[in-house]
Amino acid sequence: MKQPEFRSVDYSRTTITELMIPSYANFGGKIHGGILLSLMDKVAFACAAKHAGGYCVTVSLNATDFLAPVEVGDLVALHASIHYVGKSSIVVGIRVESENVTTGVKTHTNTSFFTMVAMDDNRNPRTVPGLILESKQDAQNFLEAMKRRQLIKQYRSELEQMLGKEDLEKNLALLEEERCMLIDF
Repeated sequence: MKQPEFRSVDYSRTTITELMIPSYANFGGKIHGGILLSLMDKVAFACAAKHAGGYCVTVSLNATDFLAPVEVGDLVALHASIHYVGKSSIVVGIRVESENVTTGVKTHTNTSFFTMVAMDDNRNPRTVPGLILESKQDAQNFLEAMKRRQLIKQYRSELEQMLGKEDLEKNLALLEEERCMLIDF
């Protein structure tokens, strides 16, 4: 069956809601960040796979800042939607909200962006449908994802230049005022 050339953001919009149980908690009684990252990866896969019409893999995620703790007993809703598509890549935006079921208070705990790549049966990248932008918010999300991709490429390039192997001695001098100890090597 031929895959459609374009799909809307709404076509693959996905929400997963899960109850936070005691076994998810850390020693401080809050939900482990790793549990939340795993749930985000799951919803990113579901959203991307639906848009792509097949298997996808996670290739990166944008920095995730945890804005508020999640408590045992909270319901956590992970809202995912496609923000950008390239040839084989898909950027999934995820908004995570916790809800105290007793009080009904909802808290935005974090937002993250996962880049997924669609794979064919031989585990090679394959082309994905384009994205239909039906609202100003869809267009804004797409543009922001484009700019984030540009900034990430620029960051990687600049970091590579700054930490080039030929400048090792110069860069080691930067460590003198840091909280580390250099051993002769």
